[in-house]
Amino acid sequence: MTLPKLAYLTGEYPRASDTFIQREVAALRALGHEVETCSIRTTGAEHLVGPEQRAEHARTFKVLEACKQPTALIRAHLRWMRKPARYMRALKLAWTTAPKGFKGRLYNLIYFLEAGVLAAHLADNGVDHLHNHIAKASCTVAMLASTLSGIPYSFTIHGPDIFFEPHHWRIDEKAARARFVACISDFCRSQLMCFADQAHWDRFHIVHCGVEPDRYKPTDHETEKWVTELVFVGRLAAVKGVPLLLDALRRLLQPPTSDDPHHAFDEPPAIHLTIVGDGPDRAALEQQAEGLPVTFTGYRSQSEVAQILSKADIFVLPSFAEGLPVVLMEAMAASVPVITTRIAGVPELVTHGYNGLLVPPGNATALRAAIDTLVSDPDLRSKMGAAGRDTVKADFDIASEARKLSWLFEEYAAGRQPRWTRL
Repeated sequence: MTLPKLAYLTGEYPRASDTFIQREVAALRALGHEVETCSIRTTGAEHLVGPEQRAEHARTFKVLEACKQPTALIRAHLRWMRKPARYMRALKLAWTTAPKGFKGRLYNLIYFLEAGVLAAHLADNGVDHLHNHIAKASCTVAMLASTLSGIPYSFTIHGPDIFFEPHHWRIDEKAARARFVACISDFCRSQLMCFADQAHWDRFHIVHCGVEPDRYKPTDHETEKWVTELVFVGRLAAVKGVPLLLDALRRLLQPPTSDDPHHAFDEPPAIHLTIVGDGPDRAALEQQAEGLPVTFTGYRSQSEVAQILSKADIFVLPSFAEGLPVVLMEAMAASVPVITTRIAGVPELVTHGYNGLLVPPGNATALRAAIDTLVSDPDLRSKMGAAGRDTVKADFDIASEARKLSWLFEEYAAGRQPRWTRL
């Protein structure tokens, strides 16, 4: 059987913060799929940090850029108007799924215009199936493009933010109309089940985001290093909890007192923190970090992140809300023990005391104590790092996850309904 030709759509592709999508596309291509990449907006230059991003950016169809050409926009919609019943169904769907208020209606009509152009591009390129990541505005465009063109669609739902406004984004309607939904964790699947009709639950499949374990070579960390290297990788926004990490670091570096039960050292440890990423809170965080041994690097390419992780002793991600963070998988693949928060799908990846430490979200005292524990125990770091790499190789290898996704594309294309399985 010929593998279905795929198109992938996101709001911006590629982005330095969404390298897991690039890995998934590359893995599907390696399996023999043709994958046409599409992006609603043109990615900002700050995200094109490596050759992989620049190559993908060059080959990606930019929907808004095409919509700005009046002849392309008009030609696309005239094409679909030749099928008036289908065109009106799509227009009605855009209207009935719009968020309340004038602004919501206006945005959905804009998405409808974008969908016409995208649908024409997919049809012209012989695409058999459209897949979306994130499930927000770009998934609205995917749903409308599918209705216009008749090309089926599916999507990967991540969370957590989409579950804050599920009715706004009409994930119930998107799930009902999709051929299937890939959920990145059991927790994510359960959250979608809260809002979707039970009749559709058997089309919600667990397909993890994944990493290439061999990209992150485990490194023999020196047990007698003078400075313990901590690393954070992520978007510098409130949800990631970086202020708590800086607060915990500052407390850890204060001289210990006799009544402090959480301090393992007779004097402050030698620690350095590298913060990889960028975002709206960077300036405020740099100000908060003054006087601390912290380096801000901005966004870095996949290869550069792998290099930074190869020199790390501890990875810290103190997020308040997550789906199932790929960056934890990257650190674990590099045999780096992780400290993160006990939220959402994270415990499906990190087992407390085995391959990392889990702390309550928003608790700087517990975060400091966890960092203290690993800084003071190189042997424990080594054991947890090795266990973390084993976990990722077994359950979060992108090659294995892409095979699951490819199987779903094939089964549904053949008209078969796979029984729900955790795959």
